[in-house]
Amino acid sequence: MSQTLASGSLAGKTALVTGSSRGIGADTVRFLAEAGADVVINYRNKAPRAEKLATQLRELGVRVLVVGADLTDPASVQAMFAEVEREFGRLDVLVLNASGGMEAGMAEDYALRLNRDAQVSVLETAIPLLGDGARVVFVTSHQAHFIRTTPTMPEYEQVALSKRAGEDALRERIPMLAERGVDFVVVSGDMIEGTITATLLERANPGAIASRRDSAGRLYNVSEFAAEVARAAVDPIPEGNTRLVGDTASFAGA
Repeated sequence: MSQTLASGSLAGKTALVTGSSRGIGADTVRFLAEAGADVVINYRNKAPRAEKLATQLRELGVRVLVVGADLTDPASVQAMFAEVEREFGRLDVLVLNASGGMEAGMAEDYALRLNRDAQVSVLETAIPLLGDGARVVFVTSHQAHFIRTTPTMPEYEQVALSKRAGEDALRERIPMLAERGVDFVVVSGDMIEGTITATLLERANPGAIASRRDSAGRLYNVSEFAAEVARAAVDPIPEGNTRLVGDTASFAGA
């Protein structure tokens, strides 16, 4: 994996990435650690995978804390940040990556609880640890970011609406964050090859990924998109606090 951020550029910084035991979150936390950040790996139920990643990242010479938490449970979120405070005392980068809603067997309101309510809960619980110069990054998809103007496939609509609701709720807190000197940026990407969401969408709607790939010209893979998320943690804040990754030509309002 090539160096995404300058070596040592995050030395002395601490970063937490939610949902970082696998996929985009795991690659994002790896890129931040490669740049010298001490990192917090958060997982819901993949402890062995999280610990394996932590072992790899410690070889880079950074400190790594592994914390399991159910982000839809405020008490669990409080406990996670209490551990972060004990270990590091502060947080410089918070990447809100964890999302879901297409899993089988979940309550009808699960997508909204995870993609909106939990995102706000995590941010508000983290605020005491976020000081001047800190940054919050929210990860979403074009299908969610543009859902108000561009319909998405029926199988993804509820997730898209819930993620857009989460984005809106977080954006409402930009003035409050700015008062504390904390930056906020949304990273929106097209469908990402190799993610769980893409796999579930393909299962529900065979051919959906190929169709979107043909329309867009190309789709980013997990590592490529994670690199954009990691860069969003250090690059200047773009206009509208929004970093768009991949093709947007077919989305109204882009």
